[in-house]
Amino acid sequence: MTLLESHPVLPVAAEVVDLGAGTGPAWLDTWLEAHSDDVVGWRRTLHSVPELGRAEHRTTALVASRLLAAGLEPRTLPGGTGLVCDIGYGDRCVALRADLDALPLQEATGLPFASTVDGVMHACGHDAHTAVVLGAGLALASAPNLPGRVRLIFQPAEEVQPGGALDVVADGAMEGVQRIFALHCDPRLEVGRLGTRVGPITSACDLLEVRLTSPGGHTARPHLTADLVEALGLLITQLPLLLGRQVDPRSGTVLVWGAVQAGEAANAIPQHGLLRGTLRTADHATWGELEDKIRSLVAAVLAPTGVGYVLEHIRGVPPVVNDEASSGMLADAAATVLGPAAAVGTEQSSGGEDFAWYLEHVPGAMARLGVWSGRGEMKDIHQPTFDLDERAIPVGVRVLTQTALNALTP
Repeated sequence: MTLLESHPVLPVAAEVVDLGAGTGPAWLDTWLEAHSDDVVGWRRTLHSVPELGRAEHRTTALVASRLLAAGLEPRTLPGGTGLVCDIGYGDRCVALRADLDALPLQEATGLPFASTVDGVMHACGHDAHTAVVLGAGLALASAPNLPGRVRLIFQPAEEVQPGGALDVVADGAMEGVQRIFALHCDPRLEVGRLGTRVGPITSACDLLEVRLTSPGGHTARPHLTADLVEALGLLITQLPLLLGRQVDPRSGTVLVWGAVQAGEAANAIPQHGLLRGTLRTADHATWGELEDKIRSLVAAVLAPTGVGYVLEHIRGVPPVVNDEASSGMLADAAATVLGPAAAVGTEQSSGGEDFAWYLEHVPGAMARLGVWSGRGEMKDIHQPTFDLDERAIPVGVRVLTQTALNALTP
């Protein structure tokens, strides 16, 4: 039994319409008239059965089944999740990327196609990303005289540091690719708008974990031991402050603690403590320097305390740095298929995105796809209530299809 058979797609509401109002190719109009509801339906099916990073087996199977049905030849990645599929022929090759995984959150949207998996939810729009790239790929497969190759990349584990994009690169999927593009849902932009930016559009994100040790002892005699809780307090307050004096303030570098654990008794100095946080920077060069700086500062802060420690600095992802030409192709595509006002500027985010790893190998760009209805509350990503206006899905298909054509046309 296939995923579609075991989780049939709910009927698509009549108000889910394509907002394309530009002058894209006629064959794309024809394809979307016939298949817009299908693309939205794929998103709903994926939304109802979300899977965590590197466990996206049903998701991979659904995408593969749609590609195989169109006569294409998808190839599953060695890890068993994620796949790559080429469309067309020729030396010129551009890639379109989608991410497959969901987040470990309990959905609270109340949607008729809400997650049926306890504690797992598509709260970042990856279900829409997957449907959009699948739709764009199948639309391009219907194009007469496609001027080159388009490689569809459906990657696992974007939400897992340092990201499933490294799995794709290690498998050789970037070989022969000249440019790569991706869209990310943005609940702050209305449907029909595309946020573009030249240069960094996301930030680097690392994880820090510091485990502290002490002989422990009575709080009445702190001079006879090493005060672990005081040492934790020093790290919590001093490390971000001192780091801010070692990096360019224009780099957008910020260290924020998210977890601290130590002791239980009020009159006992504990033997073990734990501190976890995220370290972000908007500057690629600064990112390369941070680990050495953090290690030196932790040692300096803790040296007078006598507390032992082990620091784990988990390198995450670099910033996504959009190539000027590639970002321009996305903006031009939006203007072509949606109208001249569709492409708007967007700010750099402090969030991390493993699409950055592809840009370490080839030029490319990520843009933000407007998914807000324009009415009511904006439902932010990574929250249990996140949802999107599904009219954005055929809009995304239009934009990525036209972008691929722009990139393939000399």
